[in-house]
Amino acid sequence: MSESAHTLALALPSFRRPMAGFSALAVLTVVLVVANVGIGSVPLSPSQVWQAVSDPKAAATAGEILWKIRIPRAVAAVLGGASLAVSGLLLQVYFRNPIVGPFVLGISSGATVMVSLVMLTTLAVGMASLMPYLSTLAAFAGAYGVTLIVAAVASRVKSGVTLLIVGLMMGYLCGAVTAVLTALAEKEKIKGFVLWQLGSFSGFKWSEIGVLAVCGGLILVGVYLLSKPLNAFLLGENYAASMGVPIRRFRVLVLLCACALAGLVTSVAGPVAFIGLAVPHMARLIFQTSDNRILIPGSCLVGALVTSLCDLIARMALSPVELPLSAVTAFFGAPVVIGFLCKRRVEM
Repeated sequence: MSESAHTLALALPSFRRPMAGFSALAVLTVVLVVANVGIGSVPLSPSQVWQAVSDPKAAATAGEILWKIRIPRAVAAVLGGASLAVSGLLLQVYFRNPIVGPFVLGISSGATVMVSLVMLTTLAVGMASLMPYLSTLAAFAGAYGVTLIVAAVASRVKSGVTLLIVGLMMGYLCGAVTAVLTALAEKEKIKGFVLWQLGSFSGFKWSEIGVLAVCGGLILVGVYLLSKPLNAFLLGENYAASMGVPIRRFRVLVLLCACALAGLVTSVAGPVAFIGLAVPHMARLIFQTSDNRILIPGSCLVGALVTSLCDLIARMALSPVELPLSAVTAFFGAPVVIGFLCKRRVEM
């Protein structure tokens, strides 16, 4: 298993010229988005897709399928993958640990438990119109709460194993709370929550995409503006401080951005594993650099590409049965991470 994973990691194409890498990844992402839009239980030819996009009224059936189901899902996969990838990159830089990510550190579990409070209890009664925003705020609060606990522990210990164990324990605790809420919830609410927990970009509404695009886009722009301080932070807090980086404010900003990105995606798509952990490593292998000015947009593109591919496989591998998205991302993410650890000989 380790040899095949190592081979997969080394087989990734590398680009020492960033623009060539960006261009190739962008083209591949567009191709996958088009494939996601055209392939399905009702196959649509490129001409049908073009006709439905250019004039939805002329192709009523195809237009309904595209604009209400497939295009929102394809756009959500791109935005969600980019957000999760950058969230994982930020956490790996912040903790200086290559094996952390939103799912591993329990951040996604923290977001899940708060969303479960909204979905499984009566807290949201009378606030149906605010559900996308309420779920997003709840997910952000849960993600940030868990991150604060993990960050407090990380400031006292130096062992990567200890940090990993703390993240796992937080995930178990949040999972226990979620299980209790599920056991006490009404049956009609449980079905929707269980489907949400499997992780999926299906059923996205344009209002949810608007929240993800506007909020996520603003955060990603803000993260890119932090790329130079992030590069300085890689060399140590003392070096960053000597370069004029306000360490305390910077640490809070990094955590806020990482948690907000992970919480946004989790609130609408459910917990999606391995994208935040594996994609930053893939971006480093592809671009052969640790410069965050390259890795941030690179992770966005790789995250969008990998998530779109996994979403397509989840839909079509055993059609008409749809696989849980996290199961498919694990098949991609786990070998990449194992290969990275074998190559770098990271001691955990």
